[in-house]
Amino acid sequence: MKHLLLIYMNPTVWDALSDGERNEVMQGHDDFYKTVTESGELVSREAITYPAETATVRVRDGVREVTDGPHLEGKEFLAAYYLVDCESKERAIELAALIPDARINAVEVRPLIDLD
Repeated sequence: MKHLLLIYMNPTVWDALSDGERNEVMQGHDDFYKTVTESGELVSREAITYPAETATVRVRDGVREVTDGPHLEGKEFLAAYYLVDCESKERAIELAALIPDARINAVEVRPLIDLD
C-alpha cells in the first residue's frame, strides 16, 4: 500500500536550530533515504519550495483566479514528501518516525487511493 509521508516545516523552528542541528536533520534524511531505498519501499521523494514561490488557482463560474502563495495562512507549510510503498499503515508510521523532521515539526502519514 502506498503512503505519502508529508513533511511540514515551520521556518521559525528551522531558523532557531543551530548549524549543527540543521546538519543533523539533513544527515537524518540521508540515513532515511538509505533505509527506504535498501528496503525497496521508496517510490519517490521531492522537496517543495517555500510558500512565497507558490500560486493558488481557483476557477469559479468559469473564471480563473490566481493568487500568490498558499491557500491557507499558517506558520507551517508542506515542505517535502516521501512516497513509500509498504505493507501497512503501521509500517508507514514507523517510517515516518524515522524522518528527522518528526522531532522538530510534523510528518503526516496519508494513504493513497489506488485509481487503477
